[in-house]
Amino acid sequence: MAMVASAVASCSLDEENPGGFTFDNMATNSVASFETLVNQCYFSMERTFYGTDGFMELTEAGTDLWTYKRNQNTANTHYFWYYAGAAPNTTYTNTFWNTIYDGIGSCNVAIALAPKAPYKTEADRNRKVAEARFMRAMYYYNAVEQFGAVTMITAPAENITFSPTRTDPMTIYKEVILPDLEFAAEWLDKGNDQTTTQPTKKAALGLLAKAYLQTTEYGTQEYVQKAAETARKLIADCESGGAQYGAYMYPTYAEVFAEVNNKDNREALWKHRWYAGAEGHGSSNGNWKLNRNNEKFLCEITGFGAFEDTQANRITWQGSQVGVFMPSQHLVSLYVQADGTLDPRFHASFTTEWKANKDFTWNDDTKNNFEKDAAVVGQKLSKGEVAMRFLMPQDADYQQSVAAKATNKQLIIDYKDVYDDQLHKVIDMRNGNENRFHYFYPSLSKHNSSNFYVANASKKRNGNLNATFMIRMSEMYLVAAEAAVLQGNGAEAMQLINKVRQRAGAKPLTGSATIRTVLDERGRELCGEYCRFYDLKRTGMLKSQQYLNETHPDLGNYFKPEYALRPISTTFTNGLENGAEYQNPGY
Repeated sequence: MAMVASAVASCSLDEENPGGFTFDNMATNSVASFETLVNQCYFSMERTFYGTDGFMELTEAGTDLWTYKRNQNTANTHYFWYYAGAAPNTTYTNTFWNTIYDGIGSCNVAIALAPKAPYKTEADRNRKVAEARFMRAMYYYNAVEQFGAVTMITAPAENITFSPTRTDPMTIYKEVILPDLEFAAEWLDKGNDQTTTQPTKKAALGLLAKAYLQTTEYGTQEYVQKAAETARKLIADCESGGAQYGAYMYPTYAEVFAEVNNKDNREALWKHRWYAGAEGHGSSNGNWKLNRNNEKFLCEITGFGAFEDTQANRITWQGSQVGVFMPSQHLVSLYVQADGTLDPRFHASFTTEWKANKDFTWNDDTKNNFEKDAAVVGQKLSKGEVAMRFLMPQDADYQQSVAAKATNKQLIIDYKDVYDDQLHKVIDMRNGNENRFHYFYPSLSKHNSSNFYVANASKKRNGNLNATFMIRMSEMYLVAAEAAVLQGNGAEAMQLINKVRQRAGAKPLTGSATIRTVLDERGRELCGEYCRFYDLKRTGMLKSQQYLNETHPDLGNYFKPEYALRPISTTFTNGLENGAEYQNPGY
């Protein structure tokens, strides 16, 4: 299927293809012209998936790890707060829904017409078809995890239906997702560290391992062993030098997200990088809407007068725009180790120290706002000087710095001024007023960039040219660990988890791992990497309010089990004859 929902005014899942004969011509004319059909399979992903506006929210927001900036529950409630007790927004998934089926349609056309392409060998043909099948599996994987049962379409449409039926997720896994990824894992090339967007053999194995494991969400252990075996193929390759698949883990965690390693990142099993330049760009939405992840996680540094949001500051590594993701108390607490020390991944993953991007002088108002002593009035912070620090109780200088925070010209943010360990919450009020300190919190730095395409400086329209990583090698250890737990081998699971921790410089865990052990480790290692919503679904943490009430009670207040599935956009369902029936429960 080529063009889905949107091609027929969002009324049908079957694509209208009035120029279908031209696709035949493209397939039969030459290998190069056929491969333009395969290239079309990536278009929807670039528009609305990894790195774009909204997809990070669909995969990370509404989980135990994140809250909205300043813990506000009055904005972006459809992403962060399960509608905050109001009537659900039923249109915010519209573009995502449409592009999923656009992508599926493009994949179906390429797969169906592949036999007509004049390849010299079947092996050459299969290597290219494997790209389309990988992408089709990726679209369906995200479709079923976001929406549950969806309409399964595996061939170009011959007619239009306004009463589509929905197929249960396990059938889609068994008939499309898993076979497509198995085919891709067999036929895709090994590629190299420079390969981006185009999936390689290790990308297919990585997504296949994740998909096998995800099926446990649906009450089956049929594919647990295959999840373990597939992840272990990559683990074995990684630990033996990467000759077969190119699997690799950096010796240190910090190297994974160092910008010097971004473009050719060796640990990424699959990564996507946008292109932009004077002669063109790679985004259908405009050359400033490339990777937007760097904009999502910065705290509201402009809430302190030593910072301003300007175009010049936006294209620095530190950035200046206000993000939307605030770490929950649960996420920050995950980095506190059993012996009371801090997991090194905390400071390697989060910015907790900011340099002034303008000159600033303390006055009476700012002194009062931030509970400073009168002695700071008149003291200056110069541009480029460290102006603000967030301190964890486990930091070496914590006691000394907190004791002097009222007289220090730097703005010192004490963890205890922002987070309540007893209630597992953000502290919203202080002395009867809004807590001015909760504007400032650890800011995830995994997506920071100093590599931008400036489309319009006056409007601060900048496209981040850094790659985003969809799957990393370290995740395969945690996939294998979760499979081991499910097979009753918690000791083996702990060994796998500790390999990830050892690389990070974290203290080893002891005892027998449980699902919760794995889930917590995934939070530390993979936060902000498109995993958490699917992790909570797979491990059963969204079957009731219980887990969120324990870890993120502000969010748990609003959660209902039916919200574990997104609404199918009413922009789409309103045009169906069976629209009410087609919609997910609770919407």
